[in-house]
Amino acid sequence: MPSLKGKVALVTGASRGIGRAIAERLGRDGANVAITYAGNKDKAEAVVATIQSNGVQAIAIRSDISNIEDTRNLFGQVLKTFGGLDIVVNNVGVSVYKPTVEMTESDFDRVFNTNAKGTFFALQEAAKHLGDGGRIISLSSGATKQSIPMGGVYAASKAAIEQFSFALSKELGHRGITVNLVAPGVTETDGLIMPADALNHLIHSTPLGRLGQPTDIADVVAFLSSDAARWVNGQTIQVNGGIL
Repeated sequence: MPSLKGKVALVTGASRGIGRAIAERLGRDGANVAITYAGNKDKAEAVVATIQSNGVQAIAIRSDISNIEDTRNLFGQVLKTFGGLDIVVNNVGVSVYKPTVEMTESDFDRVFNTNAKGTFFALQEAAKHLGDGGRIISLSSGATKQSIPMGGVYAASKAAIEQFSFALSKELGHRGITVNLVAPGVTETDGLIMPADALNHLIHSTPLGRLGQPTDIADVVAFLSSDAARWVNGQTIQVNGGIL
């Protein structure tokens, strides 16, 4: 994999899980990394320490992506600290799974304000501030390809991110900036709560015979962040072991 030495990356929602794996991988590849967290400063600082152990710079910034002013301030802090920005990974997201008849307005707003609205304005800031030849990668979901009961609102919010990204990929191509998405399948993190029989069914339904790991997702994001992916633009890459 080509080195990211000297590049500056921003990874949202990176205090744990997939976001943490992405941030740490980009740091190992030589990038200076800014991460965001919502509430757990200790976990975020632990990620920063791990990244810094690779001899690169890293900072953690508390930020609420559903708040537009927070997002604008976030990009300002990153630019002030590092003097530029080359890679933006929109990882932060929330999910609410309920039957359609039980979904409240508050549930709907929470999912769309974070996943759709929040990511849209993060994409807007990235478009304003990324240097030419930059990389934007957003996290979608396999749920946009295979509907599941109680997941309509979540899947729709991720589908919105895909459409925002496809449009932006056409708008920024003249600057050599690529805009892509990674759509994980079910991934084993501390946030994955499913009955054992459901997990076993997923494992047996996956051709590669296991659940995804955060590093599986991080490796693909690292590829899209690198010069090796310079001709990949406006794509959603499914990273799910072949279950879809």
